[in-house]
Amino acid sequence: MKPMQKWSKTVAALLLTAGLAACGNQSGAEPTAPDTNQANAPTELTVALDWYPNAVHSFLYAAEEQGYFQAENLKVNLQMPSDSNDPLKMVAAGKVDLAISYQTQVVQARSEGIPVVSVGALVRHPLNVIMTRQDSGIDTPQKLAGKNVGYPSVPLDESIVRNVVKHAGGDDSGISFTDIGFDIVPALTGKKVDAVVGGYKNHEQLILEKNGIPVNVFAATDFGVPDYYELVMTTSDDTLGKKQQAIEAFMRAATKGQQYVKDNKDKALELLLSKQANEFPLEKDIETKSLDILIPLMDAGDKPFGSQTTESWQTLIDWMKKEKLITQDVKADEVMRGLVK
Repeated sequence: MKPMQKWSKTVAALLLTAGLAACGNQSGAEPTAPDTNQANAPTELTVALDWYPNAVHSFLYAAEEQGYFQAENLKVNLQMPSDSNDPLKMVAAGKVDLAISYQTQVVQARSEGIPVVSVGALVRHPLNVIMTRQDSGIDTPQKLAGKNVGYPSVPLDESIVRNVVKHAGGDDSGISFTDIGFDIVPALTGKKVDAVVGGYKNHEQLILEKNGIPVNVFAATDFGVPDYYELVMTTSDDTLGKKQQAIEAFMRAATKGQQYVKDNKDKALELLLSKQANEFPLEKDIETKSLDILIPLMDAGDKPFGSQTTESWQTLIDWMKKEKLITQDVKADEVMRGLVK
């Protein structure tokens, strides 16, 4: 669950490659007649995770293990990206059917003419927080004035910090920002910076506290930044046009998967641990606490899992435009679809 950085040029190149491949298949030959024996074959969907398998993906593994995808006549292939920047690129170019991404990044992409669309909200509130060490004395946002903040070189994170400080009555003019990539924990553990942003309350905060580094946490939505969906399920305009029924079926199965996780948390965690990537081993206690945090944040209340509103999208779009994070207008009803019933 890590935000993407600069990727629009790569997306454009992928889109061009996909277009040329499609042209190359137009040979003028008669199309092959469909095999009637395959009429009831499952629809195959390839889904790119946003990061390595962790607690937020439990609903997908549950849906797979419990046969919910199969019951919808789907064959779902879950892929871990080689780079956290890849999923939205891949879905935009048609390399995968669905990808977990970030509401803010989908807005940014759409503003740049990249044909991606959200089909469901997964984590309904931000996980990204500003953190300082408790022994630093920086226990209010105002005290970030003049300090050095580590961030993963994402303009959104800089806007978040400045908004939080100003909303709290502080002066943001003297704040400096150091690119620490995603080394959030080492940067704060080693006191390389005064504060960090870009770390998540269900991951980096838990790791810091486990390692004996208690932190002060400032949630941006407590200080003027609009509430937004941290993670969303995305596809491309083209794929949605071709596979809408399958995507709707996928979201129905995902809903059952999330309910299974809520009802069987221990079993869901054991299943997740069996799916962990060798290069990214999981710590059971961290994932247990993470799931405790995530379950209520993924709950849509009296609405179905994955529900999203045009109001949420428009509020975020308006804020991002005010912050000059996007320069082109984006229409909420273009960047999201209400497929969940």
